[in-house]
Formats: sequence, structure tokens, C-alpha cells
Amino acid sequence: DGVAVDGSGNVYVADWLNFRIRKITAGGVVTTLAGSSSYGFADGAGTAARLRSPHGVAVDRSGNVYVGDYENHRIRKITAGGVVTTLTGSTQGFADGARNTAKFRGVKGVALDGSGNVYVADMFNNRIRKITADGVVSTLAGALQGFADGTGFSAQFKFPDGVAVDGSGNVYVADWLN
Repeated sequence: DGVAVDGSGNVYVADWLNFRIRKITAGGVVTTLAGSSSYGFADGAGTAARLRSPHGVAVDRSGNVYVGDYENHRIRKITAGGVVTTLTGSTQGFADGARNTAKFRGVKGVALDGSGNVYVADMFNNRIRKITADGVVSTLAGALQGFADGTGFSAQFKFPDGVAVDGSGNVYVADWLN
């Protein structure tokens, strides 16, 4: 569902129905970076890691891949060597806060800015969330389901699906049902 490209031309794909993150080299070689046919939740290396319907992907300058693990309601970080850890998230719900206290409902799009902040389309919470480099989650925009332009909580979305950040730090949202 999600696609990202690193500085070397490698393409990373969220193969959501196969519960994997796939890497395609510039030469066309396809490998599994993380995940396996056994879905679930587990941090670990390569195929020992478990994902559940990964969607959005983004890759940083160091080759780390960030994944919206949709049905696990977490943001996962995968090193260039394929080691998966949980960046943030816990159980389904809504909560801003530190790494394991934050909650999401249906993580979809994922993007990075130049400072290493991660932005997430939190679909069923109708919010755009920001995760700092040290793992603190806050709500950038959104609250109630609907349509409204505005700042912070006064903005409204209806199932935001995708997110992107430009070089100036502006965040763009694909608002699925609006």
C-alpha cells in the first residue's frame, strides 16, 4: 500500500496482504526486509518480526524504514539490516504521549521531515500525529470527524489516509472521505 525510495534508488514497499516490507534494488532484485506470512506482532530481525497489515512507509537518510503497522496500531522502525522495533504505539485507541503510552487507531500514511520527525495519518482517530525523534507523540491537527479548515484541533478530517512533508516543513494530507 505504501512506497518509499531511498537515496540509492532502493524502493521499499508495504506488502500489506503478505504482512511484509519488501525491498527492490535499483537492479530489480526483490527481497523481504522484514515480516513473514505469519502475521501478528513481534519485534525482531527479518522474518522473525511480525507485522499486521503494514501500510505507509518512509525511509530516512540513514536507511531506516518507518512503517505504519495498521492493525497493530503502532509505528515500527526497521534498520537497514532488517531489525524491527516499535517506535511508538501500544493498543488501539487515542492518546498522545511518550513511546509506549501513545495510542493510534489504524495507522496509514507515514512521512518524515528534515529534522527526523515522523508524521502519521491516524485514520480512525481523524488526526495527523507528529512523533519527535525521541518518541513523543502529539496531535498536529484534527480531532472530530468531519470537514473543516483550521489550526490544530479545530481542523477536521474524515479518515486521513496519506501524509507527505515538503522541504519547508509543510504537511499535506490525503483526506480519504472528504
